[in-house]
Amino acid sequence: MSGKPILVVATAMVFGVGNVALCADDHVVSRAHYLGNGGVMVERGDTKILFDPLFREDYGFYDLVPRDLERALFAAVPPWDGIDAVFISHNHDDHFDPALILSYMQAHSDVELYAPAQAVYELHQLDDPPKDGVFGRVHTVSLDYGDPPTRTEMNSLLIEAVRIPHLGWPIRNSNVENIAFRITIDDVTTVTHLGDAHADVAHFEASHWNERRTHLALPPYWLLDTPEKREFLSTHIHADYSVGVHVPSKIADKLAARRIELQGVDLFTRPGETRNIPVSQIRSE
Repeated sequence: MSGKPILVVATAMVFGVGNVALCADDHVVSRAHYLGNGGVMVERGDTKILFDPLFREDYGFYDLVPRDLERALFAAVPPWDGIDAVFISHNHDDHFDPALILSYMQAHSDVELYAPAQAVYELHQLDDPPKDGVFGRVHTVSLDYGDPPTRTEMNSLLIEAVRIPHLGWPIRNSNVENIAFRITIDDVTTVTHLGDAHADVAHFEASHWNERRTHLALPPYWLLDTPEKREFLSTHIHADYSVGVHVPSKIADKLAARRIELQGVDLFTRPGETRNIPVSQIRSE
């Protein structure tokens, strides 16, 4: 049996639960669109942001962004039009392709890019990069492990960033600048993308997460595979709801072993699917 059918069986009921729970009645809908792996677009009204949207490596495990969806993103075909900002969590090939990102930035002169220093370095290493008009819109997020979070504003966006060690820390990937972005749109909707965060509560400084609720968290699925981790996302990161990303699509044995662990967990597994962010849960702190 292939990996994909197992994944669908494991999550088919979850999608129904998730879609009922994430039902918004407000006239301004906040919505998350899945692209592939860790790639997600979030929109509220006319404001749209992208997380880890362009890459070409799946390592034989993960969902690539379908080429037709990638073409629609470049062509700004609705709903992929009017993007305000792109956020890159870290410089790994299954999250970030510098040539694709640079091409996208060239094609869309109003888009701002926020990325860790390692990813920005890769952009600068491309042959003859057209710096004029592109790198003026590239914002480097330079954080060491343990540094206090950064906070900046861009039009209708409040952008908060903190470095969280990558999965495998401290034996592997300890030097990877994995950035967790918490973005608030229009001072209303807050979404947190955790990149490939390592599952250790010690990495999450309480004072930062206590400052603001997250209405929708986008954690890698390994932060959802035990009740304790799910409780952590709810009580420590203050996430009202979570939809897992970075879900393996082609490893049948691993998925089969995790079916029970992931029962009742909402996951993004099909590029193009969406979740509405419930306005009933959106509230000021």
